[in-house]
Amino acid sequence: MSPLATGQSATLATADHDGVLVVALDRPPANAMNRQLIHDLAGLFEHLRARPDAPPIVLTGQGERFFSAGGDIKELEGAHAGEIEIRMREFHALLVAMDRYPRPVVSAINGHCVGGGMEVAVFSDSVLAVSSARFGFPEINHGLLPADKGIQRANQVLGVRVTRRIILSGELFDAQHALDIGLVDELVTDPGELIPVAVATARTAGSKAPVLYGALKSSVNDADDVRDEASLQRTLRAAAAYFDDPVARELRQRWSGRRAPAAKVQSC
Repeated sequence: MSPLATGQSATLATADHDGVLVVALDRPPANAMNRQLIHDLAGLFEHLRARPDAPPIVLTGQGERFFSAGGDIKELEGAHAGEIEIRMREFHALLVAMDRYPRPVVSAINGHCVGGGMEVAVFSDSVLAVSSARFGFPEINHGLLPADKGIQRANQVLGVRVTRRIILSGELFDAQHALDIGLVDELVTDPGELIPVAVATARTAGSKAPVLYGALKSSVNDADDVRDEASLQRTLRAAAAYFDDPVARELRQRWSGRRAPAAKVQSC
């Protein structure tokens, strides 16, 4: 594989596990998704997609507590409106790249998976998680919004009623509830087994004929340039509205200026 695909970049740690590429988001302490991480991850998917030997991918988070804490809210401090548009365009591009990647993508959720991390999870073909993982879309409580494309995929994966509840409440929920609603496919009790199980899952899926797997995945995902452009424009209009809104700004300032309180965990 190319140097980009294996080794270390500023925000990603990658390793080839006998044909399965394990990609760890690597921005301690919480693997928050700043523009550089988003750019690097989208670039990785686009780069590998162009290869005839594109590998199955396992996504995880570096460390033991966070898959990803979502978008890096501190990156928005002092930013102007044009910067939020660039950021949302880049995140939309990441979701599009994941949507169109023709090979298996498995998310191995090793800890908190919220906001943008949740969007990455719903664009994965399979999701495994440790029992201690926590999930949610807390943006409404922090003065932000998920990307429209991420919301639409959550609707498809989880159903509109579930998506409405978790997005409009902003509450976090536990791994068992994530399993119950269909976000997670399998819970892994031993954290040390998460990556081996995820790699085995990706390898099994990757053993299918690539031309058939890619065609079926394309049909299931039903990617469409016109819908993607409309979704991007909805994201940009919403971002322009909330970025300068005084209530949303105050929520962002309060959140970025203090340590997060203990998450309220829902168990259903």
